[in-house]
Amino acid sequence: MCRWLVYSGSPLLLDELLYKPEHSLIDQSLHAKLGPQTTNGDGFGIGWYNDAETPVLYRGVDPAWNDQNLRELSGHIRSRLVFAHVRASTGTPVQHTNCHPFRHGKWLWMHNGLINRFDEIKRDLVLGIDPALYSAIKGSSDTEIFFFLALTLGLEDDPILAVERAVGFIEQVGKRCGVEYPVRMCVAATNGKDVWGFRYSTEGRSPSLYYSTRIDTLRRQYPEIQKFREVSDESRLIVSEPLSDLVGAWNEVPEATCAVIVGDGDDYLQPFKPRPTEPRVVLLDHGSGALIVEDTGEK
Repeated sequence: MCRWLVYSGSPLLLDELLYKPEHSLIDQSLHAKLGPQTTNGDGFGIGWYNDAETPVLYRGVDPAWNDQNLRELSGHIRSRLVFAHVRASTGTPVQHTNCHPFRHGKWLWMHNGLINRFDEIKRDLVLGIDPALYSAIKGSSDTEIFFFLALTLGLEDDPILAVERAVGFIEQVGKRCGVEYPVRMCVAATNGKDVWGFRYSTEGRSPSLYYSTRIDTLRRQYPEIQKFREVSDESRLIVSEPLSDLVGAWNEVPEATCAVIVGDGDDYLQPFKPRPTEPRVVLLDHGSGALIVEDTGEK
């Protein structure tokens, strides 16, 4: 499993997010409290937006705590929207192209969790991806395949519906192949303006996910904390685990829920329910061995 954070709001230096909190993401790369492993050292990645529509990526295969370039850059790069991820591989190789976040056009995507028995069902999942997108896949991870399934199923038009369809497709393929619990996930996606954080698992035991309390509320609760006075009201965080022990600052995202941060700073929670879906692709029928073609759409 992995640890990640999303920040949206007033432009901040990256080190305010990555290094300075008492339980920062860099600290979590060595001392995670809520994941199955305490160490997340199988690479890292930072994605951020500046004035361009396309985000910038900086990724590496070394442990995040050991990358001196990340330490140097984080004190000089300021951004209004940041994705940051430290990786603990669930089986795919530790290589640059498997480090999160993943980027396609203006979109960023990252994940904590796994597609169970991915090697066994990968072929059928890949066949669900739009052929026009296939050449953009660079790595071998389940997260990247998940991302391109969501793009195929309408991420750019309706992100929540697209991820519900992608998860529904993964669950259909998995169960057809005898996988009891195909999906365990906390996913973050953004188009550079709005942010979506998804918490779900087939089994109902999802990885941890939290969102921050509104800044105006925190100012009233903690008038002595200077940082709350420096950032704007629309500033928000979604995190795998809290960056501090500050009472009242963090709220758990419920199971089977999508947390949404819209560009003007509003936020809300929405139920998440996978939708059984079959893209128009060639699939292998595991009973007969025949190839079948299915239409895109919900079943």
